[in-house]
Amino acid sequence: MPHPTTTDAPAEYPFGAVTPTEAGQRYRAIAVDRPMTKVTMPFGGDVWVIHRNSAARQMLADSRFVREPFRTGERVVPYFVEFPDFLKTTIQFEDPPHHTKLRKLVQRSISPKRVKAMRDSAIEFANHLIDEMVAKGGPVNLVEEYTVALPIQMLANLLGVPPEDRPKFQKWSSSTLAVANMPEEEVVANMTELVVYMMALIEERRREPREDLLSDLANARDKDDSLTDGEILPIALVLIIGGFDNTANFIGAGVLSLLRNPDQLEVFLSDPDGVAPTAVEEILRHGRMAIGDKVTGGGGMVPFVATEDVTIEGQFIAKGEAALFDPMCCGHDGVALEHDDVFDIRRENNPHLTLSYGMHHCLGAPLARMEMQVGLAELYKRIPELTLAGEAIVDKDNLTQAITDLPVTW
Repeated sequence: MPHPTTTDAPAEYPFGAVTPTEAGQRYRAIAVDRPMTKVTMPFGGDVWVIHRNSAARQMLADSRFVREPFRTGERVVPYFVEFPDFLKTTIQFEDPPHHTKLRKLVQRSISPKRVKAMRDSAIEFANHLIDEMVAKGGPVNLVEEYTVALPIQMLANLLGVPPEDRPKFQKWSSSTLAVANMPEEEVVANMTELVVYMMALIEERRREPREDLLSDLANARDKDDSLTDGEILPIALVLIIGGFDNTANFIGAGVLSLLRNPDQLEVFLSDPDGVAPTAVEEILRHGRMAIGDKVTGGGGMVPFVATEDVTIEGQFIAKGEAALFDPMCCGHDGVALEHDDVFDIRRENNPHLTLSYGMHHCLGAPLARMEMQVGLAELYKRIPELTLAGEAIVDKDNLTQAITDLPVTW
């Protein structure tokens, strides 16, 4: 579908805080004007930021875009924040064929079949958390009592962390969270303890495998698929860091966006289990806008480097230049979705890129989707009268814009 040719909104990018309505108009204006903008980042220099959904998909499907120069340290990652070295050793920075091998192994463990089996334990644990909240009585901070605890429990299940170690695991893992607000030395100490613990657990699972991800990775059946402990650890770490911080944020954003959009809340309450799958996709795409707070234009996923000259939708990207895509812009480009300015939790066609696409599609996506569906449906089935008990607090200084306090009562 071609891009519309006229719009009145300004097309500068990035842009400062504006209302969600104006942000949507600006995203569309930018995408009409050009497929991407060259932006100088606070770290690592220039990067092409892609605005159109179709252009982003083209880039993500093109094997000429790689991350090797970032992984080897040849290039600083052009981004809003500095990437810690250990993150650059994770699967996120791998390229084919090694990336393909790692993905295949992890996907076997986070298969839709295994996630379906985990759903029952997610429902059980969500209800356990809700029981505790109800017994305590409102108001409560939903972030502390629910949205963080549920994904951590599911991640511990997936990795095979024994129940008696869960409190320690939660403490260490939480130090990687945007909502933690810990001093740096405490974060480093917790991360070190987490790494030591995970290395010991990987070794234990190699000797005595169980039904979990670490056992699967430590005991890969094919000789070509065998992994060293040094390869398994970064997979576990990226799942821990990306696996529940983002999910916790999305569950919180989902609750808040529904509370601030009573018409959609009514739709959700009419059939929580039935509406949850499409609601989750719309929250992933538009939840931040639906909250109603001001939105800044400027964001993006981890960049790539072009290994040769490439042209995408008329824009020349020279060999050696970096490119990333802005998922908010790609979900509001005026072409990929109809009425993309509307928060519609029954939306069927929703090709958002919040969880990326193609070979770089988020590894934990099936798990994250399940946790969001269960987290929202169980909460509203049990406490349909949930209401805000004060102002939600969003950490504007953090890249993920985490909701750190979501006061609710019933």
